[in-house]
Amino acid sequence: MASSTASGTYDIGIDLGTANTLVYARGKGVVLNEPSVVAVNATGDVVAVGLDAKRTLGRTPSGITTMRPLRDGVIADFDAAEQMLRALMRKALPARRFAKPRVVVCVPSGVTGVERYAVVESVKGAGAREVHLVEEPMAAAIGAGLPVEEPYGCMVVDIGGGTTEVAVLSMGGIVTAQSVRTGGDALDAAVLAHVKKKHSLLIGEASAEDIKKAVGSAAWTPVAADEDGAPERPTTYTVRGRDNVSGLPRIQELAEDEVREALAEPVEIIVGAVRRVLDECPPELAGDIYERGIHLTGGGALLRGLDLRLRQETGVPVTVAEEPLDCVVRGAARCVEEFETLHALMTGAAAPVRRPARL
Repeated sequence: MASSTASGTYDIGIDLGTANTLVYARGKGVVLNEPSVVAVNATGDVVAVGLDAKRTLGRTPSGITTMRPLRDGVIADFDAAEQMLRALMRKALPARRFAKPRVVVCVPSGVTGVERYAVVESVKGAGAREVHLVEEPMAAAIGAGLPVEEPYGCMVVDIGGGTTEVAVLSMGGIVTAQSVRTGGDALDAAVLAHVKKKHSLLIGEASAEDIKKAVGSAAWTPVAADEDGAPERPTTYTVRGRDNVSGLPRIQELAEDEVREALAEPVEIIVGAVRRVLDECPPELAGDIYERGIHLTGGGALLRGLDLRLRQETGVPVTVAEEPLDCVVRGAARCVEEFETLHALMTGAAAPVRRPARL
């Protein structure tokens, strides 16, 4: 096992997400959780990474561009992704700057061969000596504590920033899966578009995310009251933005019902993916899923009423995993710590490859 060698102490697991990148260091736990954002100057050099870069969103001067190197769960900008990973890996292993770790990276189940190649090359370019890939639904199921190696069916729905991964797993493999490029970012974009169309108000991505978290929902849920009779959670949200007509700052109050309506389309895409996977599930495993239920992981699992909506649509019990945001990185962590045991669950070790020459 890797732990028997000195080099094994440098092994890390990476949840390379569209919204956030989490890094697990062997024996140390999750040492990094930062936004997957970089700020670059006019010459293409990175000037800020992660949280520092996210703080500059919408506030950068001319000559500096803030960007996300990943879109829909895959690498959209090869160079920016490599520089971001290099910076984050140095943050994760500050005392081991010249170490070349073995890295386990989580990737969406629906990525193409070219997209897998881009991930491998970016991580190797950032300093890894070996790169091993594990599909996100498998990592999420492992992190949620599901018995993926047993001859029983279990179902996981991992809703990340760029993609939603729906999979039925059994005996250490994915039996059937759907990967749709709809996730937390699509939910934010739906809120942003709704506010612009209905209220002629321009808001930023961060404001749209705040609205989603505060009053967003996938199904109507009753609002409980505290001892004084006041609602325990807000049912309206006051957002600040720029009027699309006058160009002046303005505030607008949004009701929970209209935000739920704004989120209806991306939520329906997620529900549709779950239905398709259940429809494709072998009959032998369908009974297991009905008994064990659907397990929600990822940041999107925290959307209020999503578990209720899925129960209503499928008739299957739905459970939100404990600490759903960390399920994928916890799965990567187990793959790092138990590499020899869980190696068969990975999609294959990456051999050294040459980066294609620029045209």
